Amino acid sequence: MNTAALRELIQNAHRLEASHGHLARLIQSQLERLHPSISMDSGDTVGVLTRFVHAYIDQVPEFLEAADSVAHEAGIEAQIAPVLNVAEQFFLSPPALLNGHDGFDALLDEAYLAHRLVEEVNDRYIAHFGQPLIPLDTTVANLVVHQLIGEPFANQLDDAVHQAVGVMLQDSLFAKVSAQAYRARLNDPQVASAWRQWPCMSRQLGIELNLR
Repeated sequence: MNTAALRELIQNAHRLEASHGHLARLIQSQLERLHPSISMDSGDTVGVLTRFVHAYIDQVPEFLEAADSVAHEAGIEAQIAPVLNVAEQFFLSPPALLNGHDGFDALLDEAYLAHRLVEEVNDRYIAHFGQPLIPLDTTVANLVVHQLIGEPFANQLDDAVHQAVGVMLQDSLFAKVSAQAYRARLNDPQVASAWRQWPCMSRQLGIELNLR
């Protein structure tokens, strides 16, 4: 995996952001569109969302490295490696619909693609095995970023993820012997303990979804 290249892209975007402040203006422009169910611990909404977006992007290479390590330790490379490779390529070779996007604008889109990919893959694994492949809870985080990106473009990114997952995880894959061998490892304590470092990211950053 080439997470060094991902980190370099992110560092360059940080430098660009420091000089032009595009992210802060993007967040400010989208505040009124945020769904009222999205609540934050702090009254500094722009500050919380800015830190959230930075963490959302910065977490991608860290997560890819951790997931790769877990895959090797737990013997589930065959399941996880294709997911990580596609997530990485969303950054290194972004789809054409991101042409014209740069800096944090582009990285937020690419991070959204990567996180949504994991979410969609998890949904497929839950449907077949009753448990996610990668137990990283980004559901609320992805909803927030979807609104920050704005429609209809965020919906186009969702479509790109659906297409990637459709190619990568066809139903026939889950009937293979390797998939059944994976099923047998689902309750392995080593696999469970390896993932405990990845709790709900949005909650860690003071953002909640209040559905009451």
